[in-house]
Amino acid sequence: MSDAGQNEGGGGARDGDFLLDASEVRVLAVLAEKEALTPDNYPLSLNALTNGCNQLTSRDPVMSLSEQAVQDVLHGLIQKKLVSEVRQAGARVVKYEHRMRMKWALEQDKLAVLAILMLRGVQTAGEVRSRGGRLHDFASVADVEAGLQFLIDKYPPLVARIPRAPGEKEVRYMHLLSGDEIPEKSLDGGASAAEVPRSDRIGQLEEEVARLRAEVERLSEQFDNFRKQFD
Repeated sequence: MSDAGQNEGGGGARDGDFLLDASEVRVLAVLAEKEALTPDNYPLSLNALTNGCNQLTSRDPVMSLSEQAVQDVLHGLIQKKLVSEVRQAGARVVKYEHRMRMKWALEQDKLAVLAILMLRGVQTAGEVRSRGGRLHDFASVADVEAGLQFLIDKYPPLVARIPRAPGEKEVRYMHLLSGDEIPEKSLDGGASAAEVPRSDRIGQLEEEVARLRAEVERLSEQFDNFRKQFD
């Protein structure tokens, strides 16, 4: 077992369960993401799902999967009862939806936390909150931490804490759907800004700007309501 299980009590060995490869994790995470972001276009067609898997922003790592590769992944996930085919009346193409919510009894906040870890790799609770705001509106980092703890406490666990890297002040978390081996780049605190693809950094900045704008609007509304009390 890796240090994720030994040092932080996360467990991680999925006894009697199955492990997912990187492509399976990506397909599932994209289905969960698009369910929240574009509900009118969900379930997803094979083409839309492939585009989501190969998206350049909000993805770590960036992938380049063919439609055939995604189709093969879907076949395996259907066998594992993690994905279902949806044949809508009058539709010319088959669509797909994930079953993680039912498989692991996850409410939307827990699903959002897990999906962000699946899409973006090892992260702190604060990073999960800033990057997952569109999937679920977390009121605080504590709410994210509660969701992470729920996922850690499941049996078998879906998430683990990992040891702090040198100089790291915050606890980081990883999903365990592919096992408990800590990604090599995360052992030293992850990639530096120069190592992160430029397109991904832009996506991160856009998400952070959107989050800050929403926070400013919320504070402005609270101030206006407070001021009205004295008018």
